[in-house]
Amino acid sequence: MAEGTSQSPLAALAERLRNFYGERLSGLSLAFGELTVDVTRGELLEVVQHLHDAESFVSLTDVCGVDYPERADRFDVVYHLLSPKQNLRIRLKVATDEGTPVPSITGIFPGADWFEREAYDFYGILFTGHPDLRRILTDYGFDGYPLRKDFPTTGYVELRYDEERKRVVYEPVKLAQEFRQFDYLSPWEGTDYVLPGDEKKS
Repeated sequence: MAEGTSQSPLAALAERLRNFYGERLSGLSLAFGELTVDVTRGELLEVVQHLHDAESFVSLTDVCGVDYPERADRFDVVYHLLSPKQNLRIRLKVATDEGTPVPSITGIFPGADWFEREAYDFYGILFTGHPDLRRILTDYGFDGYPLRKDFPTTGYVELRYDEERKRVVYEPVKLAQEFRQFDYLSPWEGTDYVLPGDEKKS
């Protein structure tokens, strides 16, 4: 670092983490004023505990999933932590696949309970050591994981209240018409095909 210049708090934190963990971190990047740390499943609990105890990241603001179906480890579990003492935020990312669980951080942040249940409910991401890993927002008996990119837009079943039976019933999805396919071409440039109803004009 040039003499007379001062390091930003996030850059200083990144350097401390790099010095402390070295090659044990999968990746560390500082971009657009945000620090992102990639950790493995095996290192997650140690890194979170270190950030909590040594760096005063005592507030968990979010845990969410991201789906990359083209990857072998198709999911990222993303953690956002806040240090009120340092007025800093940090993002941790852990990659995993459909069958390999990620350690639950509820032992360090009890508030992660519902966040991890939501990631399980919407993506099917599994967490070991979670006290009550079950669905939280979808209906009982829901089939599939609705935020996976390969989940059908229509879902698999629909539910409605049946007046004759006087109860809620589940039925396979029936569409009155097919979903329209949008091409997102500019209306000023025109389409490269004939629109329905315009056949007579050609």
